[in-house]
Amino acid sequence: MANIKSAKKRIKVIATKTARNKAIKSKIKTLVKKVEVAITAGDKAAASAALVVATSEISKAASKGVFHKNTASRKISRLSKAVNAMA
Repeated sequence: MANIKSAKKRIKVIATKTARNKAIKSKIKTLVKKVEVAITAGDKAAASAALVVATSEISKAASKGVFHKNTASRKISRLSKAVNAMA
């Protein structure tokens, strides 16, 4: 355990940031699953609506530094490609 005050503060700050990042990543996983479920169900309208929400959240996460910008771009691209491939 840290003895220095600044080190103790860093531990608290890192714990807070980690919790926030985990919550955001979990939320994005849920949104991605909603898009995938709509795709497997064959519901193009629901998939498109879910895609808009997921894209927005992934972009926000990237801008906040939760995801690297290339990772966010890749996730959005793959989801969009899957929705567009629906007949």
